Amino acid sequence: MAGKSTIAAASGHTLVNGSSVTVDTLRTERRAALASVIGTTIEWYDFFIYGTAAALVFPQVFFANTGSGGLLASFATIFVGFLSRPLGAAVFGHMGDRVGRKSTLVATLLLMGVATFLVGCLPGSSTIGSFAPWLLIALRFLQGIGVGGEWGGAVLLSMESHQGKRRGLMASLPHVGVPLGLVLSVLVWSACARVTGDHLLDSGWRIPFLVSGALLVVGLLIRLGVPETPEFIEANRTDGRAVVRRETPIVEAVRTQWRAILLSALIRPGEQVAFYMLTTFVVLYGSKQLALGREFVLNAVLVAAIVACFALPFFGHLSDRLGRRRTFLAACVAMTLFAFPYFALLGTRSHLAVLVAMIMLMVIHSAIYGTEAAYIAESFPAHIRYTGASLGYQGASIIAGGPAPLVSLWLYQTFHTGYAVAAFLAGMALISAVASFFLGRPTPKVT
Repeated sequence: MAGKSTIAAASGHTLVNGSSVTVDTLRTERRAALASVIGTTIEWYDFFIYGTAAALVFPQVFFANTGSGGLLASFATIFVGFLSRPLGAAVFGHMGDRVGRKSTLVATLLLMGVATFLVGCLPGSSTIGSFAPWLLIALRFLQGIGVGGEWGGAVLLSMESHQGKRRGLMASLPHVGVPLGLVLSVLVWSACARVTGDHLLDSGWRIPFLVSGALLVVGLLIRLGVPETPEFIEANRTDGRAVVRRETPIVEAVRTQWRAILLSALIRPGEQVAFYMLTTFVVLYGSKQLALGREFVLNAVLVAAIVACFALPFFGHLSDRLGRRRTFLAACVAMTLFAFPYFALLGTRSHLAVLVAMIMLMVIHSAIYGTEAAYIAESFPAHIRYTGASLGYQGASIIAGGPAPLVSLWLYQTFHTGYAVAAFLAGMALISAVASFFLGRPTPKVT
């Protein structure tokens, strides 16, 4: 074995999982993974600071004239961002399959960053009246389009740049950008709350949005330095259909891959409801209804997100070893079973129990989320993969992710118990488990 390593090193190659790859290839893979993670972190930072503001700030700044309905109206704007995601998936999916993964990711990052920065510049309803919430909704709509195109490109840039047998791991790495973005957003919000104090509702809330402008420059510099994926280049060089086909990627994807698109959407409700329930509804529920304090709840979410940064790649790797469907199904069953114990632990109002509950929910969520990137992407052929995978992935935003905070709030206000929300989570996780039986084949175990 030592002899083989010496020979490989001398020839400019190295051994990875028994396969010989060039040092340049490894460097490209790492750069692609880093660009995906950094860019995704920035985009999700933008998305999460909006969610926190919608729960704690926007009801007073933009919806003060709606009375007691201000909170529901604010939460409804969160759904607007999810509603526009499929549009982003279609537009940027077409661009990603025709022009390339890299240039598309630059465009999604630019759109998201500019929209977020402008939210921080918006005057409130006390200044321009009813125009303020409509402008907020418009910018949220643009945010959703950017995020809708981001996921497919980030996952494919990392996964398709990899030449070995760790595609599940590589595809899961961009997902690490989600909890990293959450961590960054919580840290910035906490810092702003401490520094601005009583002025948070006046001008302090704008700081997290304005910070997005600086992060945008960093993300663009990183993504511009990454080459196109070999798999995209190969598909367009040898496939022929990129030149002679008459159909656009979205038409071909819907016509030939409608089943995979539908199932890709249906495997996601459990993961989406769990995550947006944790990051939006539970912030409100824990800080106000359970009287745990806003700072403690945000810190608990922060700790859970840090744990997810390590759990996501672990489960991506596990899916390479055990198979996508087997890993995914087990995680969905675990989420179904944990829904009621989760709210029982929250109901104790014990800081330790609440922290444990949030960490456990995030670990189970990571088992689902860390597996589904490659699970969905591998269900589509390379030449329409960006479009097909993005449409399926973002389709779940309308049926699950977007409504999750709003439905959770409505259930609690209607039934006055967290167990009504737990039933919602369990039901969505069960749908994901059932749908996973029909999507693709499990990846063979790597030995």
